[in-house]
Amino acid sequence: MKSFFTLELAIEFYQISRDLKLPSHLKDQFQRACSSVSLNLSEGLAKPTKADRRKFYFVALGSMRECQCILRLHGQANPLIVQKADFLGACVYRLCQAMK
Repeated sequence: MKSFFTLELAIEFYQISRDLKLPSHLKDQFQRACSSVSLNLSEGLAKPTKADRRKFYFVALGSMRECQCILRLHGQANPLIVQKADFLGACVYRLCQAMK
């Protein structure tokens, strides 16, 4: 199932980006957004209806886009982290599109 794969990717992304060097104001925002991706995917998986799942998956997508923007603002992130963020963003986007 796509959502389980995407959740595993989100957890991996959180783990590999924990030590990312960012200014403190961006680091805090990045950590919260990054954890929000995994948490909202996980919560969405537990919801009984498609409409409920969709809501949480779209919140996860918004948080993922926030992470990607922070990486762009910083501009010096490890290319592997940027690549993982882009792939995860695409996976969450596809998951959201499947819920329409």
